Amino acid sequence: MFDTVRKHQKLLQLVLMLFIVPSFAMFGISSYSSFMDKETDLVKINGKPITAQEVDNAAKRQAERVGGNLQIAQSLQFRQAILNELLQQRILGFAVNDLRLQVGKDALVKSLQNIPQIRALYKPDGTFDDVRFKQLLANNGLNEEQFYAGQAFDLKISQLVNSVARTEIGSPKLSEIISTLYETERQVQALPFEAKSFLAKVNPSQEELQNFYNANASLFESPEFIDVEYIVLKADPKEDAKVFSEKADQFANMTYDQSDSLKPVAEKLKLNIQSQKGVTRSGLGGVSRDHPLANPKVIQSLFGDEALKNKRNIEAVQTAPGVFVSARVVIFHPAQTLPFKDVAGEVKRQVSQRAAEKLAVAAASERYAELQKDPKNAAGFGSAVWVSRNKPANLVGSALDDVMSTNPDKLPAYISVSNPGVGATLYRVDQIRQPTGVDAKVHKAQSQQIQALAAQSEFAGFMAYWRDAAKVKTINPLKPPSTGAGS
Repeated sequence: MFDTVRKHQKLLQLVLMLFIVPSFAMFGISSYSSFMDKETDLVKINGKPITAQEVDNAAKRQAERVGGNLQIAQSLQFRQAILNELLQQRILGFAVNDLRLQVGKDALVKSLQNIPQIRALYKPDGTFDDVRFKQLLANNGLNEEQFYAGQAFDLKISQLVNSVARTEIGSPKLSEIISTLYETERQVQALPFEAKSFLAKVNPSQEELQNFYNANASLFESPEFIDVEYIVLKADPKEDAKVFSEKADQFANMTYDQSDSLKPVAEKLKLNIQSQKGVTRSGLGGVSRDHPLANPKVIQSLFGDEALKNKRNIEAVQTAPGVFVSARVVIFHPAQTLPFKDVAGEVKRQVSQRAAEKLAVAAASERYAELQKDPKNAAGFGSAVWVSRNKPANLVGSALDDVMSTNPDKLPAYISVSNPGVGATLYRVDQIRQPTGVDAKVHKAQSQQIQALAAQSEFAGFMAYWRDAAKVKTINPLKPPSTGAGS
């Protein structure tokens, strides 16, 4: 069993990365030292809380690690993922402590030597630079005791997770059965019933069009948009760097301190106030990437409460090296339902499409009923093709599932599959065969997938057990941070 695990180390590493981020990464120990924060509790594990402040701090650190875009740290989805990671770390920490796991000195030393920052502290003669090591820890708010404790804790978690992953590896026999099923081929013919073929039979009345418009007003809304003013500060290649730095500071300070207008900073730094209409939440279409209003951070800030509701300048945003932008909302245009006369053509198109689709589905249902009575009548079906799960041709989703699950003892078999927005398609399956050749690479890949699923399943069960043991309790839902001007 251990040999099997070693052969599939990369596979297991991938599985484990889905479940565990070390709680004490080299410079992340602070995320584990704030059990006693007095902020609003989100979740409690063994009576100890994870707070909103901890989540915010961890989200900010993680955002910095992946590129320094702190805007992502404010998104609810990103912060929820961070909360899930912290929760998992705490549950694993509880398990490690409850099991009283120990780490040997040799294993700890080996683990430390794998940290790039630690390896860099070895001198050419092989000795360790203890002075630089202590300084490195001090710079990150750690002492040696905290650092060693954190690394030992991480190693315990790693050993625990690896031991769980080793306990459930998919059997070769199961892998072979599944691979055989995926290779099994069925000969299939298709008979589509598409809405476009029935459009000529549709002629909605004026009353039907008006009723549809009234019942689906949200489909005919113009999106909200804003008209804005903005200023751009660009570095002059001939200008001294220190001088530009001072200008950039003035730009940032004045746009923030005198946030009710761009005019003071524009006059001070001799900048032009430019204007732009029709900016939506998705940005400004038809402009180059380097346009000031093509920057996502600028757009997000403009649609924040401070800019949108209070008409304040957004804080200065560096959109490129040596380029700073500030902007303000002049007029906010809320979303509104367009008049019927302006969208009459689109209303008719949608009503006609829906009516034609109903006719197509009805025709497919009628033909399907006929085939149940006379299975040998294959008139109208297209050319036969051989498909399998490994080679599905143009079959996807439920169509492939239904075709591949047909009973081999009852052929020919007919299947009706609905295609929302298009119509329906009938499939005729009249032969089943097993291919003569076997693709060893495909078999190997499928075996690895089965092992990954088995490892995930085992780990999920392990986490569920310790979640119950740690008495995990949700106290408050995670809420989005208050939105303001971007920073």
